[in-house]
Amino acid sequence: MSESVILSRAKDFLYGNARLLDRKRFEFHFEGGPGEDVIEVLRTYQNRDGGFGNALECDIRCPSSQPVPTEMALLIMDEIGLFDRDMIRGIASYVRDHTLPGGGIPFVYRSAAEYPHAPWWKTEADDQPAINPTGRMIGLLYKQQAYADFMDEEWFTRNVNYIWNALASETPEGYHDGVQWLSFLENTPETDRRDSHWPLLDAWLARPGVIERNPYAKGYVQKVLDWCPSPASYASKFITDDERYRHLDMLALQQQTDGGWPISWEALSPGTETEWRGWITVERLRTLRAYEII
Repeated sequence: MSESVILSRAKDFLYGNARLLDRKRFEFHFEGGPGEDVIEVLRTYQNRDGGFGNALECDIRCPSSQPVPTEMALLIMDEIGLFDRDMIRGIASYVRDHTLPGGGIPFVYRSAAEYPHAPWWKTEADDQPAINPTGRMIGLLYKQQAYADFMDEEWFTRNVNYIWNALASETPEGYHDGVQWLSFLENTPETDRRDSHWPLLDAWLARPGVIERNPYAKGYVQKVLDWCPSPASYASKFITDDERYRHLDMLALQQQTDGGWPISWEALSPGTETEWRGWITVERLRTLRAYEII
């Protein structure tokens, strides 16, 4: 299938089905749309406490702020290369107010269970820190320069210390932990300390099964292009050219007849499946563009 057909079919799917947020992401990446438009839509998901909720993470339907949707807001700003000062100020306030006494942010709060949610978005307690999403939240707060007045504050240092301690005593339990390690290590200014941790992460990434190398693998697995959505991805050094090309061919073939890409997990509802497919479709297009397929 030609590159123009792939993009045209995806555009039809997105404008027929996707959230405004993902349509604006598409416009930014493929039609010269302004990043400010993405920010304005993203702002509607932010709450007065500075955190994000309102189903920004499609499987957490509660309106109140939760850690992972707040992390997603940082990811979206990083994606478009535009960190909004006011939005970052609010996120810093949210992280400050939710940092646990020993550092770290919980994976999810019990309030998520008061609304429809995927089975994994539940917890018995609100006081358990987790590297996911603490690592990437702090990593991206390091990376952005729109508002950095908080980086010497005690709560931020407490989170940084929590992450270093976690990296020294744990190994990632899967993809979602691994990307937290990567984001923090790629962005921490403590480069000497960081360099001592790369071998541990490299050894883990090289383990069989961490990066799924079979392009035909089914189910919720993280394949070559999930780890390496662009040639500049850190995990690219673990991937051969042959593996990369086979996965790119399969990725293009996975575009469905309606123009969108599927999700690899059980959807909470038909509506959330459609929302996630909009997000994933933009992600797949970005990967194909990064490797100059489209």
